[in-house]
Amino acid sequence: MRFALPAGTWLATLVLGAGLTVSSAVAGGKNQTFSGQVSDAACGANHTMMPGDAAACTRACVQRGSKYALVVGDKVYTLDANDRAALAELDKLAGQQATVMGVADGTTITVSSVASAK
Repeated sequence: MRFALPAGTWLATLVLGAGLTVSSAVAGGKNQTFSGQVSDAACGANHTMMPGDAAACTRACVQRGSKYALVVGDKVYTLDANDRAALAELDKLAGQQATVMGVADGTTITVSSVASAK
């Protein structure tokens, strides 16, 4: 007795397998070190949305739902940080120079640690 799956099932299995392979490759990225100014994704390098200095603007934008960002030269990386310690350090370093370790994927860095740049 032969068992045959419908053609759509094979295609779905193939697509699912390819997606898992790509996810594994991205998840296996190497930690890198980035140094720059802690900002937010809404303002990037230009804090014109809120009155006050860069630190106050960054904190206000993050409270309103923006993610933290790191301005490195002319590039702005959105920081994907879920760890409470990393988020607390980013809040403390808002508007200041910081060193962020993490895995970059395009313009997003998945944060593994944050420290003040010395």
